[in-house]
Amino acid sequence: MSSALSPVVVAFGVTLAAGLATVLGALFVARAERASPRLLPFALAFAGGAMVYVSLVEILPKGHAALAEAHGDRGGYALATLGFFVGVALLVLLDRLVPNPHADARGHGHAHDEAERARLTRLSLLTAAAITAHNLPEGLATFFATLESPGVGAPLAVAIALHNIPEGISIAVPVFYATGSRGKAALAALLSGLAEPVGALVGWVVLGAVLPPSLFGLVFAVIAGAMVFLALDELLPSAQRHARGHDTAYAMVGGMAVLAVSLVLFR
Repeated sequence: MSSALSPVVVAFGVTLAAGLATVLGALFVARAERASPRLLPFALAFAGGAMVYVSLVEILPKGHAALAEAHGDRGGYALATLGFFVGVALLVLLDRLVPNPHADARGHGHAHDEAERARLTRLSLLTAAAITAHNLPEGLATFFATLESPGVGAPLAVAIALHNIPEGISIAVPVFYATGSRGKAALAALLSGLAEPVGALVGWVVLGAVLPPSLFGLVFAVIAGAMVFLALDELLPSAQRHARGHDTAYAMVGGMAVLAVSLVLFR
């Protein structure tokens, strides 16, 4: 019995470790001072760049590859593209259902601060929801890859852990600036990271090895679209609103570079 469970325990442990890397991003935020005027725009743009890059370079192609197994290259590409824009549409719908509390850019004082806090609270919820949704199937993929071959699963988990760090930043920063609480920022990142082992557990208990590759691929494509739209519609405009000069562009490219390095090293 124990020998049968051993590979499962190893795979689950690897997936848990990868998910908990989101907390490392939150720790970066926890060490920062609230008074630092450049942290918020830098971290938001950094996270936005990372999310756009990983969505277009890694998550969407992964969805296409899984869909191509069932529908051929052309059909898989078409379905992945459709899934991407379904993800965009879902975020647009969510934006209509949860209105953005637009602050008056010329406002001052308590009312302006409250409006900006409400905006950041909303941003933190949207970001956490999108990343958590991405982490569920990502945890599932890490779990089954490690279960099949630890030599394949371990490097995959390291790569996922590396890009979970900027994801943790993108969750923790708006929570920190909205609430002023480092503990709440770290907790939000932790809960999102725990979605990976939860995804692994659901996959093992409920889905087993019968998860259709086409469904797996479609989920990734939808999440890619949602994350790109979230970055372009919420993270980058929020960063620009607080930034000076070219800070937003530099931080966005920095986020892309960090993700690119992690993907190159562990491909």
